[in-house]
Amino acid sequence: MQTTLAIVVRLTRLSDTSLIVHWFTQDHGLVKTVVKGARRPASAFGGKLDLFFGGEMSLVRARRGELHALREVAIHEWREGLRHHYSSTLLAAYFGQLLELAVEPEHPEPDLYDLLRRALDHVTDSGASLRALHHFETELARLLGVAHHQRQAHESLRDALGQLPASRNTLIQQLSTTDSLGSPKR
Repeated sequence: MQTTLAIVVRLTRLSDTSLIVHWFTQDHGLVKTVVKGARRPASAFGGKLDLFFGGEMSLVRARRGELHALREVAIHEWREGLRHHYSSTLLAAYFGQLLELAVEPEHPEPDLYDLLRRALDHVTDSGASLRALHHFETELARLLGVAHHQRQAHESLRDALGQLPASRNTLIQQLSTTDSLGSPKR
């Protein structure tokens, strides 16, 4: 069994009772776990698996493939503030989607884990903003080694990754018309 700090970046329904949980971890990068029975009312994982939750998780590696078994999870960061405003949730999802494009599965990226953790905590505390979006993209481009002083970070990322998440355009529009608390700008 391996234990590491992790953040939930995606949840996918596997069956009526089970989930696939995508984690961005400090020690193993992007990993996927299957959580059998997670959707049952009496599940030991009830209330512990939601987007952007962070804490310590333990997994048992699969003998073949990339879908490992989640054994335990202790959540320390609930990040409730991300759920108060649509723009905050949208920005947090964009961070996760961008990282999923940028990294190889199960390749340790502790600096990127730290960037994601700090970005989610900032949006939780201060709300979503264009400044937070641009800062994340700038730091990601720098950490990936694709930053160029004559180009905007999102252009460098798009060229290096082949694309950016489709949600970016909606996110830019949303952040341009609302303040950090999700209220329309006046």
